[in-house]
Amino acid sequence: MASIGKHVLMMNNKRTVPLLGLGTWQSSPGEVKQATKVALECGYRHIDTAQAYGNEAEIGDAIQEFLQATKTPRDELFITTKLAMPFMGADTVKPACQNSLKKLKLDVIDLFLIHTPLGMKYMGLDKPWAIGPDGKVQFEAHDLVACWKAMEKLVDEGLVRSIGVSNFNSEQITRILKNCRIKPVTNQVECHAYFPQEELSSFLKEKDMLLTAYAPFASPGRPKAIRKPDEGTPLLEHPVIADLAKKYKKTPAQILLRNLIQRGMVVIPKSTNPTRIQQNAQVFDFELSETDQTAIAGLKNGKRLFDGSSYGANTHPENPFVVPF
Repeated sequence: MASIGKHVLMMNNKRTVPLLGLGTWQSSPGEVKQATKVALECGYRHIDTAQAYGNEAEIGDAIQEFLQATKTPRDELFITTKLAMPFMGADTVKPACQNSLKKLKLDVIDLFLIHTPLGMKYMGLDKPWAIGPDGKVQFEAHDLVACWKAMEKLVDEGLVRSIGVSNFNSEQITRILKNCRIKPVTNQVECHAYFPQEELSSFLKEKDMLLTAYAPFASPGRPKAIRKPDEGTPLLEHPVIADLAKKYKKTPAQILLRNLIQRGMVVIPKSTNPTRIQQNAQVFDFELSETDQTAIAGLKNGKRLFDGSSYGANTHPENPFVVPF
C-alpha cells in the first residue's frame, strides 16, 4: 500500500496534498502515537492534528521514529495542524505556531489552519481551550482578517508551507479573500453522506479552494455531550451503504470514503484501530458508479452534527453556523 500518498490533489498554491489523511481528534494519549506509526507504515503520508487535540507531541514522536527507521524523506510527509481558538490574536499566531513546530519536532508545517472562527480568550500557550473558573468557555471575538494576515507572515518566514481555514462559512471566507495576499488552500469542515455540504463544496470550487472532509462516517465515536436526539440510523449501518458494501465487496467505511474522494475532496478518517486504519486506505482500487453516487446523495438529511452548541458557540459574534453554508 506504499502508493497511498501518491493520490493527491493540487492546491491553489501549486503544492499537492494527499487525498487521504489520518484524522486524530479524540485519539487519546498512548493510542495516537501507535495509530500514527501504523498509518505511516501502511502508506499514509498525510497526518491531521490540532493544538486543541493535545496530541501533537505524541504524533511528533511517531513521525520522527518513522523517518529515522525507514529513512523516508521528510518532504514525503504532509503534516496538518491547526491554530487553537485562544491564539487567534495577531501577536499570538506566531508563538502558537512555533509551539506546534516544537511539539511536532518539525522545521516546517505543511498546512496550518485556523481551527475555527470562534475565537477565545488567551490564557497562555499551554491552554488551547479557554475555560474559566466556572467551567465555561471564555469566548473573545478576534479580527479574522488580522489573524489571517498573521498566518500569511508564517508562510513568508518559512514556518509553514500552506495555510487554510476550518469550520468557516462562505461569508467569512469571502471576507478573507477580499483582504488576503495568500489565498486559503482549503476549508476543513464536517462532510458526510448525511450532511454532504453541496453548496459549500460548489462555493469552494468556484474560489479555487479544496474542501477537506472531517467526520466522513458521521463521527460515530463522538462524545455524548455533542450528540443530538433523533439522529437516526448510524451512517455506517444505513441499508443503502450496507448494500453498496456488498456490491463492491468493500466495507461501509470504504464506500463512504470513496464517495467523498470521487466528489473531489480530501478526507481524513479518524481511527486508532490498526485494521481499520489499513482498511480505510484501500479506497483507490475501485470506483462507485454515477448511479450509486446518486443513491448516496439521496441520504442527505441536512443535519449538522458539529455546531458548537454544546459549548455556547451560538452566543459568539463569529458563529459560522448561522448561515446555510
